Amino acid sequence: MNHVLLLPILIPLFSAGVIVALPLRAKRLQRALNALAIIALLPVACLLMARAAQGEIASYALGAWPAPFGIVLELDRLGALMLVLTAVLAVCCLLGTSSEDARRGRYFRALFQFELMGLNGAFLAGDLFNLFVFFELLLIASYALLLHGGGARRVRNGLHYLLLNLVGSSFFLVAIGVLYGVTGTLNMVDMGEHLARLGPETLPLAQFAGATLMLVFGLKAAVFPMSFWLPQAYRSAIGPVAALFAIMTKVGIYAMLRCDALVFGAAGGVLDAFMHQWAWWLAIATIVFGALGALAVSSLKTTTGYLVLVSVGLLIAAIAQQTPLAWSALLYYLISTTLCTGALFLLADTLEPEPAPAPRAAHAAQAAVSADANADANAIEPGSLEALDDAAALAFSPDPGGEALATLARVQPPQIETAGALAVLAAQPAHAEAEAPVDAAPRTRAPWPSNLAALLYLIAAVGAAGLPPLSGFLGKAMVLAATPTGAAGVLWPAVLLSSLLSIVALSRTGTRLLWAAPAARAAAGEEERAPRGSNAKLAACAALLGCVVAITLGAGAVRHYLTDTAAQLFDRAAYVHAILPAPRSSPPAAAASTADAQGN
Repeated sequence: MNHVLLLPILIPLFSAGVIVALPLRAKRLQRALNALAIIALLPVACLLMARAAQGEIASYALGAWPAPFGIVLELDRLGALMLVLTAVLAVCCLLGTSSEDARRGRYFRALFQFELMGLNGAFLAGDLFNLFVFFELLLIASYALLLHGGGARRVRNGLHYLLLNLVGSSFFLVAIGVLYGVTGTLNMVDMGEHLARLGPETLPLAQFAGATLMLVFGLKAAVFPMSFWLPQAYRSAIGPVAALFAIMTKVGIYAMLRCDALVFGAAGGVLDAFMHQWAWWLAIATIVFGALGALAVSSLKTTTGYLVLVSVGLLIAAIAQQTPLAWSALLYYLISTTLCTGALFLLADTLEPEPAPAPRAAHAAQAAVSADANADANAIEPGSLEALDDAAALAFSPDPGGEALATLARVQPPQIETAGALAVLAAQPAHAEAEAPVDAAPRTRAPWPSNLAALLYLIAAVGAAGLPPLSGFLGKAMVLAATPTGAAGVLWPAVLLSSLLSIVALSRTGTRLLWAAPAARAAAGEEERAPRGSNAKLAACAALLGCVVAITLGAGAVRHYLTDTAAQLFDRAAYVHAILPAPRSSPPAAAASTADAQGN
């Protein structure tokens, strides 16, 4: 029995249970157990990947009930790849999580473990119902992690996220029920065998259920027009949680890839028309929407959220092509974009930190003094990133008559003094420095943002935008090279335009965070101080970007593994042989063979 297949699920399950059971005062024990469980997932995932790289499709039948009747976990090259990517991202998020981040909620570490359990279970599930179960587990944990830290903004964005995913889960069950009624099974491999033999009278019903299932996965992956929830939801999460969420959208991509290959037969299968017509154009629309959204916002987390949408669109466009070459290219790009966007989310917590909550007495006094100002600011939450966006926009386009500064003074609370100083600096005339020289105060701390933070931002931005020489460029080039001539006329302009707009958006955000904001603080005489936990987050970001450099330098070896992965997905016979039991001889055939033997 392949008991090791259970470890990616059991390790976070038991660690989460123990963390919840421990008393609150056992902080060090909770922290140590959480770290030990997350770090243990990495060698386990690497061990499973080494096993899958040999071409073996391993399975584990829970309770010794064989497929298709029992619950089966399966491991192939694709599942092992996603397990390793999740483990790497989880270790980096652990490194970038400060004690202050964890103290914002009581069950942060337990919820993080449940999230990992749901992710790993989804990558190992061999039937649709257990895929749904693990989907719901990771989504429930993500609801709580999204609300971690509290605040009206998180509650509002979390509610949108919750409602949309509940609707998607309902349609998920409907699609599973229809497919079960048509085929009589829930095992993916067995369902694919039944769908391949469907008659014309039930084929339309199966196509309807399959299209519904793909749209549900599209909602989980945030494909347009079901993508409006993602930028604001990811913006609300703290940095380590948002970085882990970078792979959560890829679960929808994984599910589309898995089901299209095993259940619906990929090219020429049940959903061939839907993938080439509907999924393709929805992917193009997602690319364009994500690029325009990144250009329309200014905060780093929101910009990164829209870049996630750009990557989702390109990944679905590659899935819709239904060729091994396109699928191997999309897997390479999936690794790159997950690592780059995860690094940007961690950087956002250091370059654009969330204001610390004020003490209750000070908060009450501030609320009493600024009640009228808040009412005039169209109910913008004090200290929120919405206010920071507005302040930054005014800073780059100040009103010569002073109205912009007056508006900024109405909407900004004391927590965003940096943006206010930026607006003041932008509104000063060019000769103001000569008229009123300011004696520079001696610095007692290292300048912030540091040169390391700026370098990491540059590397992450280059990778996320898809510029050479990093893996983001290689991944996009691979996808474009795999695109047929007829579709290239649509995909190439969309990808090139989105890359250009992404460069503009990231350049503008980097200019504000790395040059304009520090200059404003220096002009205001403020001490340059790094936020708490910045060194840990920078180290985690450096680790993720080190992985980006590694897959760039080792692109040949990585591409070889991914080519074998895509070829394995198209070999349905191998899955049938590995997952389903060998067919038994029918009684008439057995009797005939016995009679022949006796006659001889």
